[in-house]
Amino acid sequence: MSLTDIESHDRQRWHSVADQARSNLETRLFINGEFCDSVQSRSFATVNPATGETLAKVVKGMPEDIDRAVAAAKAAFRSGCWSRIAPRERMDILYRFADLVDQHAEQLAVLETLDMGKPIGDVVGEDLPAVISTIRFMAEGIDKIEGSVTNTDNDALHMVIREPLGVVGCISPWNYPLLMATWKIAPALAAGNTVVLKPAEQSPLSALRLAELFVRAGGPPGVLNVVNGMGETAGKALALHNDVAKITFTGSTEVGKLILQYAGRSNMKRVALECGGKSPQIFMADLPDLEKAVGAAYNGVFANMGEVCSAGSRLLVERPIYNEFIERFIADGKDAYVPGDPLDPETNMGPLVDRDSQQRVLNMIEGGRREGATLHFGGAAPTGLGKGAYVSPTLFGDVRNDMGIARNEIFGPVASVIPFDGPEEAISIANDTIYGLAAGIWTRDLNKAMRLVKNIEAGVVWINSYEDGDMTQPFGGYKQSGHARDKCLDSLKSYTQGKSAWFRLEPA
Repeated sequence: MSLTDIESHDRQRWHSVADQARSNLETRLFINGEFCDSVQSRSFATVNPATGETLAKVVKGMPEDIDRAVAAAKAAFRSGCWSRIAPRERMDILYRFADLVDQHAEQLAVLETLDMGKPIGDVVGEDLPAVISTIRFMAEGIDKIEGSVTNTDNDALHMVIREPLGVVGCISPWNYPLLMATWKIAPALAAGNTVVLKPAEQSPLSALRLAELFVRAGGPPGVLNVVNGMGETAGKALALHNDVAKITFTGSTEVGKLILQYAGRSNMKRVALECGGKSPQIFMADLPDLEKAVGAAYNGVFANMGEVCSAGSRLLVERPIYNEFIERFIADGKDAYVPGDPLDPETNMGPLVDRDSQQRVLNMIEGGRREGATLHFGGAAPTGLGKGAYVSPTLFGDVRNDMGIARNEIFGPVASVIPFDGPEEAISIANDTIYGLAAGIWTRDLNKAMRLVKNIEAGVVWINSYEDGDMTQPFGGYKQSGHARDKCLDSLKSYTQGKSAWFRLEPA
C-alpha cells in the first residue's frame, strides 16, 4: 500500500498490520541480491521498545560476512553492471526504487514503529516521504555531475573527470532507521558506487526490506548489500576493510573517532562522519513571535522523543523575556507531546529505543536535579506505560552551561533553558561545547541575526525557524559533530573522485 492509501489507517488497522508483519519478519543478511544466513549462524534479539517484547532473532553478521558482502560489492563494481551503465538507466532504476518504497509504505512504516518505537504518524507523515524524496533527488542529480575542461596551451587537452569511488561502507543509526540509511545509500548509488550497509543493531529490519526493493527495481545483485550485526564486530570490520573506498557513519562522537582510527589503520579510506550535537536555540528579547518561537523550542527537543542529532536541547533565552518564555513553554509545551502507543496515529511520542537509553536519560535528569537546575515538568517515566522504555517530556530552567544536562548529548526529551545577557554572551555560551551541528536564532533584527550567524560554530543555522529546509540544504556539522554533508548535490559529489586526464596533442 502506498503512502496515500495508509494515511487513513486507524489504531486498530495498524495493530492488525503489525500482527501480520510479526509473522513474516525477514531477519537474514542480504548479500549479492539474496537473503542468506551468516557464516557462524549467530543471532541477536531485536526488541519492541514499546512493549519490551522480542520481535525476532536477527542473523548476526560477523567479519567473515562483511568479507562476503564487500567481495560481492567489489565484483559488482568492477563488472560495470552499475558503475558504467548509462546515467539515464541508473536514474530509471532509482526512480523505480523510490516508487516501490511508496508502494510498500505500509510494510516499511510498521517495521520502523515495531523496531524503533517511532510513532506511526511520524513515519507516515515525515520519514517515508523524506526517504522517497531523497532517492528521487539523488536520481535527478545523476546527470548533473559534470567534469571540466581547463584552459591550457594549444597543444594539450586537459579534462577533469568525476568517477565513482568503488565500494562504500555505510553505518546508519537507529533514530531514523530508513531515512538515515537512505541519506547514505542513495547518493552513493546515484554516483555509481556499490554499497555495504551495516544498520544499527537496534533497528535492522526495515533496511533489509529496502535492499530487497532495490533489487526488485532492477538494481543488479551485489550493488546494495545489508549485513546486520554489532558495531564492535561487523561495523569495525567494515571500517577496517581494505576493499572499502569510503566509510560513512552517523552515530556517537566516541565511535566516530574509532572509525577515523580504523580508516588510518587500513587503507586510508575516505571517512564521512555525522556525530551528534548539543544544539543551541538563541531567543533574543526582540524575537518576532514568542508563541511561534516557543513552539519551535519544544518541537525542536521533544520531536522523535528527543532522539535527534540536531535536537535544539539548549534553549538560550535573553533575560528580559526569560520568565515569560518559561511560562509560555509550560503552558504550551507541557502537554504538547503525550507518550502513548506508537501504533496509534494520534500518538506523537513513543518510547526511547531501549531500556538502556531510558535509564541513561533518567540518570541525566537526576543529575540535573542534583546540580541545581529547576525542574518545571516531567523528569520521570510516565505512569501506565511501564512495559516500555518511555520518558516523559522534561523541562529544566535556571540551567548553567557547565551542568551535565547542558554539556552532554542526552538523546531524550529533555530541554534546558539557559538565561543570557546580550548577543556576546549568547555566542559565548552557544560555542562553549565540543559539538557544532546546528543552531537556531530568533530575532527581528537582521544585523543581529547576521552577526550571530557569522559567529556561531555550527554547520546548519536556522533563523526564525528550526529543523526547516529541503533537499537542497546541506546537513552536517563543525567540530566533534563531524564533517559530513548529507542531502544536497554536494553529498552526491562526495561519493565521487576527480581524475585528471592530460592529452598531449600533435602541434597544429
